[in-house]
Amino acid sequence: MNNQQMTQDGLATWTRDLRAVCGHFDTELAFNRSLFIGEVCTLSRGGLPLASLRTNAGLIKRQTPNPDHDNDQDCFLVSQRSGYSQIIQNGHCIQLAPGEMLLMDSTGSIEITPFGLIEHASLSLPRHEVCKQLGSQGLTFGKISSSKACGRMLHVLMDQLCKDSQEGEGVVGEVEALQSAFVSLLGSAMEQEDEGRDDVTSLQGSNLRSYVQKVIEESLTQPGLSPVGLANRLNISVRHLYRLFEEQDDSVCRYIQRARLKRSADDLTNPFLKSESITSIAYKWGFTDSAHFSRSFKKQFEVSPKDFRSSRLSLAV
Repeated sequence: MNNQQMTQDGLATWTRDLRAVCGHFDTELAFNRSLFIGEVCTLSRGGLPLASLRTNAGLIKRQTPNPDHDNDQDCFLVSQRSGYSQIIQNGHCIQLAPGEMLLMDSTGSIEITPFGLIEHASLSLPRHEVCKQLGSQGLTFGKISSSKACGRMLHVLMDQLCKDSQEGEGVVGEVEALQSAFVSLLGSAMEQEDEGRDDVTSLQGSNLRSYVQKVIEESLTQPGLSPVGLANRLNISVRHLYRLFEEQDDSVCRYIQRARLKRSADDLTNPFLKSESITSIAYKWGFTDSAHFSRSFKKQFEVSPKDFRSSRLSLAV
């Protein structure tokens, strides 16, 4: 059997399994891929339905919802386990890096664009409960914050759920408790659509610098975070942005790196994340090169990430 036939057979199996789990989606192959990878399965973790998706497709889309095929009763909490992707729903676009999460609705048009091979985990939550928690103005499509306390708790819960190896329906009351925990955290965990886009023209000096630092802290998971992008987002010149940090004998690039290293160090010493690899933690906080991360970490903390984690976790015990 040649590669083309294998790809077509794999695509047919993928389409069948994907539609059985997620609804009536169509898949377009990536032009630069000679071999298609597409795997989807469903799991039960503590009685909660969890779907696992792994693919290098070019585009997965549902342009027009089909009420005869699609589920409109759920929202999906999606965790990017590895790789990078872009998700568009009803005209709104979000890019996901490893470790990032978003809430996606089961209704409306959806386009998922993987950038190479990706892995997603998707948790189904009752749509009516999610909408009740978010309120009348709440959007059922949006990124989960990595800086807000509720957002970080959702990340921890999702990580633990994905790593739980025990299948089963869960004990009586456990499903409702877990589901309630996820839903109740959503309201305060969502990034606001206009975060980082406020009018900053009235802010000056240290007030403006503090605001810029807040925006940076909330954007650390974005690998493409840069002075140019920050300046455009804040509607100030790049030179003005540089001056804000130069006044404190600092630079915006050094500040971003220190903040990323600090968040990485926090995760490395978190006992709930001890099974998370050092590389995945680095990628989660915006580093794209594990060797560069290790060098930068050792320069900042005078010890390697591995030794830092080992010593701190030993002290905690």
